[in-house]
Amino acid sequence: MNRVKFGQTDLTVSPIGLGCMSMSGCYGAQDDNECIATIHEAIDLGINLFDTSSNYGEGHNHELIGKAIRGRRDQVVIHSKLGTVHKDGKSVAGTPEHIRASTEGGLKRLGIDRLDVICISRVDPALPVEEQVAGMAQMVKEGKTRHIAISKNATPELLERAWKVHPIVALQDEYSLFVREPEDELLAACRKHGMAFMAFAPLGRGILAGLFNAASGIAKDDRRAKDSRYVQGNLEHNLAIVGNLERIAKEKGVAVATLALAWVMHQSGRKGGAVIPIPSSKSRQHLRENAAAASLTLSAEDLARIEAVCPPDAVAA
Repeated sequence: MNRVKFGQTDLTVSPIGLGCMSMSGCYGAQDDNECIATIHEAIDLGINLFDTSSNYGEGHNHELIGKAIRGRRDQVVIHSKLGTVHKDGKSVAGTPEHIRASTEGGLKRLGIDRLDVICISRVDPALPVEEQVAGMAQMVKEGKTRHIAISKNATPELLERAWKVHPIVALQDEYSLFVREPEDELLAACRKHGMAFMAFAPLGRGILAGLFNAASGIAKDDRRAKDSRYVQGNLEHNLAIVGNLERIAKEKGVAVATLALAWVMHQSGRKGGAVIPIPSSKSRQHLRENAAAASLTLSAEDLARIEAVCPPDAVAA
C-alpha cells in the first residue's frame, strides 16, 4: 500500500487508517480476539495509522491495541485522542492535568514508551486554545509524544491561534459523502498549514457501508439511533441515495463502502492536503472492503457521477 506524508512530519502513513472505536463496544458487542486479528491483518495489508482514544471502553481500547501491536510497534503510527472528561459539571478535557493524565495513562495501557500523536478530542470551550496546545506541547518536550493534533470544534481562526503556540500536524473531524461541512473552510485551512485531515465516520456511521435497511432500522441501544440521519423518514431517503451509489459500486466490482472511502481519499489535493479516512472496523471482513479503497482509482467522470448522486445537500438529517 502506498504511503502519504502525515502533515509536516517525518511520518509516512497509509492513505487509509483504522479507527478502533468500534472495538470497544461503541457500536454493539465485539470479540476481542477478532479485533486483534483485524489489527494484525490491517498491518499485513499495509495499514499503519491507528486511531484510538482514552475514552474508548474506558481504557479497554488502548489495552487491546497494546496486545495487538506487541512486537510490531515499529510498524504502526498511534494517534490517540485524549478523551472528553467532565468534573463537577464542567469540562476539564483541555486542562494540563487532564492532558498529562490521559497521555501517561495511554502510554501505560498501550505498553509503549512514546505516542506518535496525541490529539485534543474536541477543543475545550472552557479554556483558551493556547493553553490546551501548550499542555500538549509540554508532552512533546518531555518525549511522551512526537506530535500533537486537534479534533472537533476547530475553526480556521482557532487553528491560527494554535499554530502560534506549537505546530499542529493534523485535524480530525467528521467527513464523508453524507457530511460535507469541512469542505467550506477546514480543508482549506489544513492545506494552508500543511496539515493532514483525518476523516472520521467516513462511511456515515455505517449507512454508507450498506449495513442498514429500512425494515430493520436501528437497534434502540445503538448510539446511532439518536442520529437524525437514521430516524424514520430520513433513513428511507438516505438509503435511496446509498442504493444509487451501490449501482455505481457494482459497475466497478466493489462494495459501496469501498467506493465511498475511495471518494474521500480522492479529495486529497482537490480540496486540501492529505485527506485520510479512518473508518472504524471490528472485523476482518469489513476491514478488507475498506482497505480495497486504497487501490480503487476514480476518474473525473466517476467523481462527477458520484457527486450527481450525492451532492452536498442531498442527505436528510
